[in-house]
Amino acid sequence: MEKQILGKLEWYLTVPTPYVFLVRFIKASLPDSEMENMVYFLAELGLMNYATVIYCPSMIAASAVYAARHTLNRTPFWNGTLKLHTGFSESQVIECARQLVSYHSEAANHKLKVIYKKYSNSERGAVAITTSSQIPVGCIIIMLAEAAASNARTPLNTTDVGR
Repeated sequence: MEKQILGKLEWYLTVPTPYVFLVRFIKASLPDSEMENMVYFLAELGLMNYATVIYCPSMIAASAVYAARHTLNRTPFWNGTLKLHTGFSESQVIECARQLVSYHSEAANHKLKVIYKKYSNSERGAVAITTSSQIPVGCIIIMLAEAAASNARTPLNTTDVGR
């Protein structure tokens, strides 16, 4: 019944996917075609792997942008414009980005090679063949420092002590 009412009002509900967010986030990163293909490749790898279901679609999209910028050595890896458009800080996207980079490094040997083959094609810039770079430990230190700073501002709930 509700669906019919919404249809009469010409309102259509959909489930968000990373693609919806990728279009905007890619524009914010001022990409070239190589960057754009790499972002889509990493996002699709994320959708193929079950471990990424813990992340919301916007997080996967933002992390794909971060991981692509890192892999292609586009500095800065994260900036104020990307933070504004994505709503995420560098420390928030880094863990998901690390997973996407690891999927990239394993893609050639993965049993499901469709995405790897798709992005190995020259029409897509052969970005799958690009050597993935590991996100350095320095980035993790930044993430931990920011997390510690935010925890220092959070008051301790004394009712949880001793449980």
